[in-house]
Amino acid sequence: MRKAPAMLAILAAGLCASGCQSPKGTFERTFLPDPAKPYIGMTKEQVIACAGKPSGSYNTNTGETLTYHYSGAGPVPAPAAKKQDDKGNPFGSKKADKNYDCSASLIFEGGRLSRVTFAPRLVVSPYETKKDPKTGEKVPVPQPKPCSFSLPNCSGR
Repeated sequence: MRKAPAMLAILAAGLCASGCQSPKGTFERTFLPDPAKPYIGMTKEQVIACAGKPSGSYNTNTGETLTYHYSGAGPVPAPAAKKQDDKGNPFGSKKADKNYDCSASLIFEGGRLSRVTFAPRLVVSPYETKKDPKTGEKVPVPQPKPCSFSLPNCSGR
């Protein structure tokens, strides 16, 4: 008989703790799989072979991070670039690099992919507001569409 009150107390404490987080975020972290999981453990060379050249990279204390800009499900190799763009710039055009929806950071530690983070390029705070030009009232800024992540040209493991 003493187990029922103890179980209720534990359940109440759990509900109170989970109430501090957004329900959608809690659901996603609890029930949706990690989209990067099939690629964890791949080498940098394997990732570059199927995802293409990264938009950027930088070294960290524990390894290296590759950054990809992409639209769609995930980064894929870009078609062969011209040596010069239309204006004669030998370095190519930067316009193509600005037409992306998502950014992913692939973190390599010990030569292997250990973690992936990804987010929309135009992410804004959920508390951000702007003035409605018609009414003058503050309204929430619309959020960009969410990003997904995969390496479509990689088989995973």
